[in-house]
Amino acid sequence: MTTTAHTRLSWDYTPRTPQLQRLYQRAQEQQWSAAEDLDWTQVVPFGQPLPDGTDFARASFEASPMAERGRPMWDTFRWELQSWLVSQFLHGEQAALAAASRLVQELPDVESKLCAASQVTDEARHVEAFSRYLREKIPQPYAVNEALHALLRDVLSDARWDITALGMQIVVEALAMAAFRLAGTTFHDPLIRRITTLVARDEARHVSFGVLSLREVYRQLSSAERADREELVLDAAALMRRRFLLGDLWERLEVDRTAGVQYAATDRAMVAYRRTVFTRVVSALDHIDLLTGRVRQGLERLDLLGDGSPVRRPPGRAG
Repeated sequence: MTTTAHTRLSWDYTPRTPQLQRLYQRAQEQQWSAAEDLDWTQVVPFGQPLPDGTDFARASFEASPMAERGRPMWDTFRWELQSWLVSQFLHGEQAALAAASRLVQELPDVESKLCAASQVTDEARHVEAFSRYLREKIPQPYAVNEALHALLRDVLSDARWDITALGMQIVVEALAMAAFRLAGTTFHDPLIRRITTLVARDEARHVSFGVLSLREVYRQLSSAERADREELVLDAAALMRRRFLLGDLWERLEVDRTAGVQYAATDRAMVAYRRTVFTRVVSALDHIDLLTGRVRQGLERLDLLGDGSPVRRPPGRAG
């Protein structure tokens, strides 16, 4: 990817934003070690039989194009879904590492630069943990999904730092944080559940940092500038929805891709999962005054809004 970045230096070191100071302090207090704070001796029984799961989950499988291949296919699918998700987490975390490094260069004030620098350290640790898990515990990880790659290329190659922050910290990282917090019910071994618990704590800070970095900037956008950011959000949402249709998975499982994608697009459990992880994105958009009528309608068309999605705030009321 070819990126254009500018370096800004500020000679004003006076603290002005208590929220950023608290985030930076929390980042220092919550550091953890991928090598020392995780038990890498734990065995991941990849491919082994799993518990039956909920009635809702079993009904989802019975309605899928995998059902005709029997109960063992249900276990295979769930292990492969875990492998795919963790693989995409890793690819996204590497992009977040690059994005945070760029924000250190381009953010206009020293307080924000310190928070971005702490995020660089976090993202490096996430890459270390996820890559080791995939290397040592998963037989065949997945390449980067083409929809995720397209989004990363768009947001990292844009010359405007706020677009990089919007795409990565408000969309990609908020989605990941929600998925990490669902890991207790979607992942099948204690090691990856522990990793995602620790990473989710970091990601909560990163999303908060993204909101604080963009909130005041976006209150001052012109109509044309706001429309441009709305377009990016809707494009990003469409790409992320396409990613969760699991085309990579169907190919590996030798399930007809068209049938698999149709199942993922319409199955109640799959729709509920996408809506759940997108609630974090919707909340972050609301806090930067970018959950406009146009954005909300676009997300509704993509079936990404659940009943619990926040009501749009009036401009200037972000909390």
